[in-house]
Amino acid sequence: MVVLFVAGLVQTRAAFALDAFEIQVYDGTANPAGVPGLELHINDVVRGSTTVQAPELPPNHQAHFTLEPSYGVRPFWELGAYIQTTLLPDGTFDFAGAKVRSKVVTPPSWSTTTRLGLNVEVSDVPRRYEAEQWGLELRPIAARDLGRFSVAVNPIVGIPLTGGAPTFEPAIQALFVFSRLGSLGLEYYADLGAITGFSRVQDQAHYLFEVANLLSVRNLELNLGVGEGFTPASNPFVVKLIVGYQLGGAH
Repeated sequence: MVVLFVAGLVQTRAAFALDAFEIQVYDGTANPAGVPGLELHINDVVRGSTTVQAPELPPNHQAHFTLEPSYGVRPFWELGAYIQTTLLPDGTFDFAGAKVRSKVVTPPSWSTTTRLGLNVEVSDVPRRYEAEQWGLELRPIAARDLGRFSVAVNPIVGIPLTGGAPTFEPAIQALFVFSRLGSLGLEYYADLGAITGFSRVQDQAHYLFEVANLLSVRNLELNLGVGEGFTPASNPFVVKLIVGYQLGGAH
């Protein structure tokens, strides 16, 4: 099933309007101390925008493949990086920059139901994918488990390091967990524009993803999602896949 899904992503090739390389809501968890992890992020917009402002490339018919290694330094501190690539519509495979991040969260001993944290990320992305090239992301994290329901909120602030006003890009996840097998739910992503004055609604990006997560395999993370954009500034149809594995410890 996963192989067929990945094959479909490669064949339909597309992109994303917000962070084209990581479509994910952080839930306040981190690798245990001394435990490395590895994730592969794949996303594809089946129908996307064909016009953008130069120097960025039109997002329609691109596919993004991102490798994310991570390491638990302490029970509350995780370091990670992103190595980004793009498959362009003409079949060209292109290097698409790199990011480094540091995530601090409340340790498991703090609470069994509530998690808080902050992820700080610095990016260097070619201007054909992000016009600002150098950027800083501040991602506060708040998550709560409510019986079979789980919610997480990331009120993200993006700061261009080459000029321009910071932007507000909230992300929200709501899941229903059934047994230890997996979960189903929704993820919402938006780009509202500069925090000094939000963009017009038609110029904002708003996405809703229907997602499924596999929880039953030890140390393995699997997230599948299908998303729809609801404004002219959004890509109409997006699919994503995240496969992750912790190389030690208990999941």
